Amino acid sequence: MNAQQARRVDAGSIPVVDITPLRDGTDAQGVADALHAASTDLGFIYISGHGIPDEIIDNARASALAFFRHPEEEKASVGVSKKHRGWIGAGGAKMQDDARADLKESFVWGYQDADRNTPDDHALRGPNRWPGFDPDLQRYAMAYFHHAHDVARHLMRGFALGLGLADDFFLRTDTRPLSRASYVYYPPQPANAPEDSFGVGPHTDFGVLTVLCQDSVGGLQVQDAKGDWVQAPPIDGTLVVNVADLLSRWTDGAYKSTPHRVVNSSSQERLSLVLAYDPDPETVIDAREVFGADYVPEEEPTTCGDYLVWRFGKAFSHRTENA
Repeated sequence: MNAQQARRVDAGSIPVVDITPLRDGTDAQGVADALHAASTDLGFIYISGHGIPDEIIDNARASALAFFRHPEEEKASVGVSKKHRGWIGAGGAKMQDDARADLKESFVWGYQDADRNTPDDHALRGPNRWPGFDPDLQRYAMAYFHHAHDVARHLMRGFALGLGLADDFFLRTDTRPLSRASYVYYPPQPANAPEDSFGVGPHTDFGVLTVLCQDSVGGLQVQDAKGDWVQAPPIDGTLVVNVADLLSRWTDGAYKSTPHRVVNSSSQERLSLVLAYDPDPETVIDAREVFGADYVPEEEPTTCGDYLVWRFGKAFSHRTENA
């Protein structure tokens, strides 16, 4: 087995949790217990009953693919800003210091109000960069963002209940969230690519929670507790949810932020719709709030905003280049 290969995931290794009873209130605690069990194990979960209409997903996917198929010079007209909004070309991200740059392209955007305004009050939040050559992109992207963000908020309620906390514990500082979404495009990976080349290299996600909508191509691989890489194939009607670094830190490692990567060894292009949920930038990430004032956590408290700025600065070349 070479460095890019992974074994097929065993049935049940990544559980499927129907979150309908969490969303409608019929058995929120039952779903919370299932989320808790999965998060203290592998930290990856398939969720069904998420409530995002197929039409929203299909429109987002079609408009994203249309965008990525435009010439590079057109996409470069909305190249990524210092606020991490816009198009990032292949090679613009490197998820580990000593790794090759990722083969993927991405387009990143965040919250905006009904008047299309976006708060410009933080190093990782500013105006979205919508392409004039693709008028449908904004409409379908924002529709997907709002639906996926609602899913993330339901999940955060579930995680709180699973920890024995009030269901709004993680949402108390969620009035100006740093959440962002991205379309991530993976061209077919060449058969002769070096073994250390990846669509996305091995990494953990930076923030609190990631909600991922895969396509049918596959390629996501997750590292299990033994250090082996296992495939996480698409399952119709589900999203993939994974604990990210800040939620792991908030729970002092009880919830696992697990390394994962993407290898697109198919002969097809691959597209993922990604929602990265994060609360307000000033939110203090402190395990003592979860486990009590006398608890001694492994890591010192940090803020959501400070941690993300540090991690983004290490991973993305545009964060260190001149504006």
